Amino acid sequence: MKQTLWKEFGKQILISMGIYAALFLILYIIEWAVPALCGTLLQWHDWAFIVGIPASVAGTAYVLTIQNPKNYTGFVGAITMAVLLAWQFALWGNWDLVVLHIALFIPFQTTSLLRWRKQALSNKEQGTRSQDILPSWLNMKGVVFNVVFTMVIVLLDILFVTWLDGNRLGDEILSKVMGGLMIAASILANFWMIHKKIDTWICWIIYSLAGLVIYVLTHNIFTFVLFLITLVLNVKAAIEWIKISKQ
Repeated sequence: MKQTLWKEFGKQILISMGIYAALFLILYIIEWAVPALCGTLLQWHDWAFIVGIPASVAGTAYVLTIQNPKNYTGFVGAITMAVLLAWQFALWGNWDLVVLHIALFIPFQTTSLLRWRKQALSNKEQGTRSQDILPSWLNMKGVVFNVVFTMVIVLLDILFVTWLDGNRLGDEILSKVMGGLMIAASILANFWMIHKKIDTWICWIIYSLAGLVIYVLTHNIFTFVLFLITLVLNVKAAIEWIKISKQ
């Protein structure tokens, strides 16, 4: 069983590499056809851009792998992605996001890896399908918690960013709200992933949509495309988990 799961993870890594190879080829052709865009889509001079490439490959392989809620090996990709993103944010000087990934996301993902693995091994030993190995929806109490938590985090982030930038509360409010949504959604997504809640994908979809808005506002075409790919993958994973939960 273990060998099969690792093979599946390896297969998804290859698929992920193929996705980004095709993307880079398309972007290279665009830069060649439109010289004014040269260096803006593919920023090979920027180390943060280079570090983000294997992070994206590992992250995509992670999402593709855990579409199968029995395959805990995908979290190796998640942890790899989190480490690389922490490095990328450090290069950008976003130290709050560095702390978020190291102090919160990596422990969450490690916990998911250990818990999913324990469930998979326990299920194999029992020779039956245990209920906790299948994804499920949050109850109403969990949904209310998500909403309240998101509102609190968004408000705190708006206040923090306003204080940090030294501007007025209403300045760049859309960007501030979207940034807060991304933080809240990513924290909730990583937490509920431990418990195999389908709602985790709703959080990741919200995260992706908020990111798309931010990168439209900042005119970051490459990252916008990455988040568009992420959105498609998260929607696909959500659909797969919903199908499995009905079994």
